[in-house]
Amino acid sequence: MYYTTDYTSPVGHLTMASDGDSLTGLWLEGQKYFCGAVKERMLPKNNLVIFDAAKKWLDRYFAGKKPAISELSLAPAGGNFRQEIWKLLCEIPYGKLTTYGEIAKKAAVKMNRQNMSAQAVGGAVGHNPISIVIPCHRVVGANGSLTGYAGGLGIKQKLLELEGADMTGIFVPVKGSAL
Repeated sequence: MYYTTDYTSPVGHLTMASDGDSLTGLWLEGQKYFCGAVKERMLPKNNLVIFDAAKKWLDRYFAGKKPAISELSLAPAGGNFRQEIWKLLCEIPYGKLTTYGEIAKKAAVKMNRQNMSAQAVGGAVGHNPISIVIPCHRVVGANGSLTGYAGGLGIKQKLLELEGADMTGIFVPVKGSAL
């Protein structure tokens, strides 16, 4: 059984999911793949310890603090490849940016491969079920494009600005498949 609760944030309405012990989902309203990682039935339940902890974490985050990801018990649903990519996302410091290609290089080393497709990494990043906490918004295109955020590029930009990221050379693409 999975449970949900809501959180109102400066970037809009968020929905959280939990298995009762860990955070399994955090989605922005209207996000691509909304609740996609949770296949089981979800019931509203506001009084879970993990939801209280996640709400306090988000309160601090949106207040400009830098809460540690390790403060929350996370259990995103996904295969081994996606799990490894999500772990790499958690290593990106606040306010720092990286590219899909840079993550692909790190993943290749970690998985003992010669190379790794940046597109495959992009797919895993895009299916991150715990937005904001697992910081997929810190990943940009090799050319500085704010491409590929399931919650919308405007929200991605707001999150990066909140974190104080250097936005020099970063731009919102006017056309492309990953808008």
